[in-house]
Formats: sequence, structure tokens, C-alpha cells
Amino acid sequence: MTQAPVNAIGLTKNDYRGAPSTLCAGCGHDSVASQIIAAAFELSLQPHTVIRMSGIGCSSKSAAYFLGRSHGFNSLHGRMPSVTTGAHLANHTLRPLAVSGDGDTASIGLGQFIHLLRRNVPIVYIVENNGVYGLTKGQFSATADEGQELKHAGVNHLPPIDVCAEAILAGCGFVARSFAGDAKQVRELIKAAFNFHGAAVIDVISPCVTFNNHDRSTKSYTYGKTHESPIHDISFIPHYEEVTIDYEPGEARDVQLHDGPVIRLRKLHRDHDPTDRMAALALLEEARAANEFVTGLIYLNERRPTLAETLGIGRTPIAALPEERLRPSRAAFAAVMAELAGE
Repeated sequence: MTQAPVNAIGLTKNDYRGAPSTLCAGCGHDSVASQIIAAAFELSLQPHTVIRMSGIGCSSKSAAYFLGRSHGFNSLHGRMPSVTTGAHLANHTLRPLAVSGDGDTASIGLGQFIHLLRRNVPIVYIVENNGVYGLTKGQFSATADEGQELKHAGVNHLPPIDVCAEAILAGCGFVARSFAGDAKQVRELIKAAFNFHGAAVIDVISPCVTFNNHDRSTKSYTYGKTHESPIHDISFIPHYEEVTIDYEPGEARDVQLHDGPVIRLRKLHRDHDPTDRMAALALLEEARAANEFVTGLIYLNERRPTLAETLGIGRTPIAALPEERLRPSRAAFAAVMAELAGE
């Protein structure tokens, strides 16, 4: 009997799986979950160092289907960012991996999403975006196409919210878009996001095979396969692998991340600089106007400190501090109250 391959810490890919999926057969969310498993295995992540965070919706159900050995918390609809912020401040040595949806993020949770990013909580935030509320039978979400028609919901007359544009405007330093049917790109972006020093958002167009998979929908599998236009071919190179440069000049660009890993970007049909904020916003607007579906690493900026660094939290997590350091003495408490009272 052939033994399953193990990674650098002795775990097999099965060690990164979760519960069996209960989503519809063919759901794009299951494809995303499988790439999270593959990325975690290839990165040799220690499962106990990851917190799986989710809100409410089909996307948030999928958080049960990977990294079963990690910590996990399923929060309220749209409130996952604030719960994650609290978890980060309590123990900044753990890395949050959040799976959300277009309703959970761009509708009820949009304000929470924006503030999570402007605070730069170091999180891998994956939006499984299908343009509908699949769990409550197919109403339009805030990312639904303008003019889209669904059997039970009628016609959507409102313009969609672009999750990637909102993330860039909120100060997020790693913003990418992908398609659930593009397994390699999804996997490489997840690996790069885990090694990014700050908030990382990946907006994955993930088709809903039950309510929104007709050919006219830009969130459908057929549309994605036909119209996807990757801006780069992406490879992630861990810091322990040798970094080599291609012989042909101008074809590949290496972008080094915090502590040594590298994202290799190979130019495809256009030359896009992901470190240029205005170019990233222009790319999204041009794609929207032309009804293009561009995928890849859209924006990258590692210059911002994380929330824990901004607040000056020490190396020891708050959750690990002894009670005598957490509970002020009566005299110290009185001094704080006097200061607040202006005495």
C-alpha cells in the first residue's frame, strides 16, 4: 500500500481536511476549500496556529470543510471582521483565515469589512462571490450584475459593489481576484496571502450552480471559463526554495514579501504593476467598463504596520499574560479613573 506524501512537518493532505461538504454538488465553494487544503499542505502550516473565521451563508458553511485541526469561530451575519479583530488583539501569534461571501461582506458586513482593512488586521480574507444569497433561496447580493435577471428575484437595477476596489480604497495591502475554476491561480494566491504581512483579500468568483449559473451571469461557471483574463501567471516561492530568474528579460517579475518569500509574476496579455495603487484602481475600472473579468494579483503594498504593531502590543499575547498583569491594582485603577476625569 502506497503511503500518502507528507510535508515538511510530517502531515499529509488529509490532516488539513475538515468535515464532508453539505453544499450543492458542483458548488464553487468546494473548489475553494480544496485549494485552501492544498495551499496549507504545501506551506506546511501548523493547523493550531490558524483561526478559521466565518459569518453566515453558504460561504461560511464551507469553513467547516478544511483545517479541521485548527481553531474556529462562526460569528453572526456580517460581524466576522469585528470578532476577528478581537481575536487578533487577544492573540496576535495566531493567523486568521476568514471565509466570507458577497452578502456577508458586501451587503450587511460592508462597514465591518472596511474597518478591518483600514486597521490592517493580518488576515487571509477570502470572499466566495456568487452574486446571490444562495442559503436563503437566491436573492440578489450587493455584487450582483446590474440588469441581471433571476427566476424568483426579478431584475436587479442597482450597480454592483466591487469588493477589490473597496479593499484598495480602505488601505488593504494585498488585493487579488480569482475564479474558482482556476485551481492553480487560487492556490498560489492563497499561499502568497498567508505570507503577506497584513490584511490580504482574495475575491473569488465562485459560481452558485443552483441559483446563478446561467450563461448571462458574470458569476457563472461558463462565463468565468470563457471570459477569464489573467493579468499574470502567478507562482509563489517559499523562502526556503532557491529563487531563479528566467533568461528572457522582461517576461517575469519577482516581488519579495516580508521575511523572504517571493511572488513571481509572469506577464500575460498586459503589463500591470501591482505596486501602483492608481494603476490597480484604473485596471478595475477599465475592466468594469469593458465587461472584462480580470484575475490575478491586483494590488500589493507591504509598508503598513499591522494593528497589533500600531497599538504597541508586546510579543507576549494578551491571552497569555498572567492575571497580575491583566488586572490593575486598586491604586492603578484609581489613577486611571482620575486621569479620565481630568483630575
